[in-house]
Amino acid sequence: MATTIPVAMTIAGSDSGGGAGIEADLRAFWAAGVHGCAAITAITAQNPFGVGLVQGTEPAVLRDQLERVAAAFALRAVKTGMLLNAALVAVVADFLESHPELRVVVDPVMVATSGARLLDEDAVETLKARLLPLAEVVTPNLPEAAALAGSPLPESKTACLTLAETLAGRHGACFLIKGGHCATRPSVDFWAMPNGTHGILKGPTIPAPLTTHGTGCALSAAIAAQFARGNATFMGVVEAKAYVSSLLADTVPAGRAAVYGFAPPRYGFANIDAHIR
Repeated sequence: MATTIPVAMTIAGSDSGGGAGIEADLRAFWAAGVHGCAAITAITAQNPFGVGLVQGTEPAVLRDQLERVAAAFALRAVKTGMLLNAALVAVVADFLESHPELRVVVDPVMVATSGARLLDEDAVETLKARLLPLAEVVTPNLPEAAALAGSPLPESKTACLTLAETLAGRHGACFLIKGGHCATRPSVDFWAMPNGTHGILKGPTIPAPLTTHGTGCALSAAIAAQFARGNATFMGVVEAKAYVSSLLADTVPAGRAAVYGFAPPRYGFANIDAHIR
């Protein structure tokens, strides 16, 4: 008797260099044994060193992608990444509101590391009002978290935890703030749930990876993959963090750029140091 494979969908932009966006998400789904579907919000001309031209998808085209995938596949989880503008955010919110059974991970992608704007400024309020309330987990980096809260960039571990708690309470979702922009504790992420549970997650130290491009996309996609497999919220987050640690431990050169290799996962749940209270 055939076994039904879990299915997840990524709603995000395409990275022509293959390291981030849709391409990174589908890799994360595959690594978890999950079939990946994709609804593309934008085509980007980019490589690990920067983003060039960006062409957004027409809202009607995005809507048709979402509806056709949902009509054919037994979707269990969805992650959102680059959404570009308010019209596309609204299309995604409409779709998710009509499918309340889906477990949703929102990666509120706003600005690329190179400085390219990936979400229009006037779309941020739409994302906060319509998309965040539908999420089970939200995965901003520190600048994105500060922008969502309308607060200065936190400069201490205590301030980062407070920011995560504030956002979780305000939006009714679990927040995992990625600590890669924190100069003092780069390997620590900050976790808060709407019920007040909070703490830090620390992965193994990876000495000098050749690239970190797309790790934020990979993290949110890996969480969605774990949700599609039926894992509980916190377990899914920890397994996803272990997946990203394994990626960083297996970076290899590929011309001027570097990419993630194909070594078996090196880290698992037991390798993540979690201090939750």
